[in-house]
Amino acid sequence: MRFILHWGDLGGQWGVNRSVAQIQALLYLSEKPLPADEIADLLGLARSNVSNSIKELLNWQLISRVPIAGDRRDHFVAETDIWEMVTRIAKGRKQREIDPAEAALRACSSEAADDPLVSPVARQRLVAMLDFVTTMSRWHDEMMRLPKSTLMAFIKMGGKVTRFLPGKKE
Repeated sequence: MRFILHWGDLGGQWGVNRSVAQIQALLYLSEKPLPADEIADLLGLARSNVSNSIKELLNWQLISRVPIAGDRRDHFVAETDIWEMVTRIAKGRKQREIDPAEAALRACSSEAADDPLVSPVARQRLVAMLDFVTTMSRWHDEMMRLPKSTLMAFIKMGGKVTRFLPGKKE
């Protein structure tokens, strides 16, 4: 199916293995739980590739195992609530990418503050980058605490939300 192929291509652009993205897409569209061997056959992937991809999807909590009566094989279903899927990805990416970057910037900025070999310009740039990353990290955390309905209303407001900001011309 075209969506599965395109989702795999997009996954590659987002830094996700193509097979992982294709399996997630297949399970997202599937009306029934699928075992790994059927996933491999449907997508033309090696069983080992499917197994590794399933582990990654399970770690991201984008799919889950479901038991099927009378069948000893593991079957899998995808998270189909788009909000749940997106928030899990956002939280996971923040933990894996943003939080370590923030910690590294904090350490570098702290070390640079006491190092006479680091120029004032470099120190200021490190502090500015740390401030930006910390601000965005806090914003992410605040948005993730909002109820889905409130977050959706906020997103739908789009640029209109700027009317409430200080200094905005009417």
